[in-house]
Amino acid sequence: MKAQVTIKDLARELNISPSTVSRALKDHPDISPETKRVVKALAVSMNYQPNLMAQGLRKSKSNTIGVIVPEFIHFFFSTVIAGIEDVAHGRGYNVMMTRSAEEYDREVENVHALWNSRVDGLLVSFSKNTASFDHFRQMVENGLPIVFFDRSTDELDCSNVVVDDHDGAFKAVELLIAKGCKRIVHLAGPKSLLISRERYRGYVDGLTKHNIGIDEALIISCPEGEYEESRQKIHELIKIVDDIDGIFANHDMAALGAIAGLQENGIKVPDQVKVIGFSDWQFSHLVKPQLSTVAQPGFEMGKEAARLLIDEIESGIMLGVQKELKTNLIEREST
Repeated sequence: MKAQVTIKDLARELNISPSTVSRALKDHPDISPETKRVVKALAVSMNYQPNLMAQGLRKSKSNTIGVIVPEFIHFFFSTVIAGIEDVAHGRGYNVMMTRSAEEYDREVENVHALWNSRVDGLLVSFSKNTASFDHFRQMVENGLPIVFFDRSTDELDCSNVVVDDHDGAFKAVELLIAKGCKRIVHLAGPKSLLISRERYRGYVDGLTKHNIGIDEALIISCPEGEYEESRQKIHELIKIVDDIDGIFANHDMAALGAIAGLQENGIKVPDQVKVIGFSDWQFSHLVKPQLSTVAQPGFEMGKEAARLLIDEIESGIMLGVQKELKTNLIEREST
């Protein structure tokens, strides 16, 4: 039997986004008359039939939004969740939380569980192992609004709320250079995430601005982002490179592991090597030396993402907004 034509098929034929096709079929005022005409003509010629069962099940609102995060205990995500709940409850929405544990399969299960729970929309920070976005695409094609936060993607025509990771990393590297550092290590995050790639780009641009060459030996992959991982990587690095004087870590946990690795080898922080992280986790100012870091506005990110999603739910329009928040450089004892 021939497979049923979907909105995705129509979008592919016309080289436009599925959300544009969906809005055109619903006669949304933001879509031009010509686009509506072309979309509807193709729908007829391809014998497109809307999924009436899915539409019928979702006619009534549940006043509940679903949230998917990699971890609950992660300080940054806990602050984002607080912001989400602050806005959601203020506008009369309940919040249903799920955790992917950075696992793609669990993330897919969470998406379908939230859909079956009839949430009105999703707020998502996808796992670092997510390479396919088909599970989210299916939801969008069925009319479910999705707003991504912290970890963004251009795979879908959805709104994204992120921080300016490039600028934060650039300022971190400039601080190290201002303190006299020239041999600066970067503990890099997983390449699968745009936030890691942007922080790496900020590192490179910071060095380049000050005419410091890029030494690949000083760029150390720490894809797991764990304390023990970066601690061990620093142990290995100083066996072959003995002149490092600065470290910019992709986030705070990697920075703390690096400090431990240095201290265990008799290297003093900040006297011999200065270290800066990214995120401003709660413990950053409790350790010794207190950790310099790039603070992310997690609470504001959660509020902004929730506002966007609820606006999309209540207007029936997937806005496709790209919101970028600024970071704040915090200097403490480690620099």
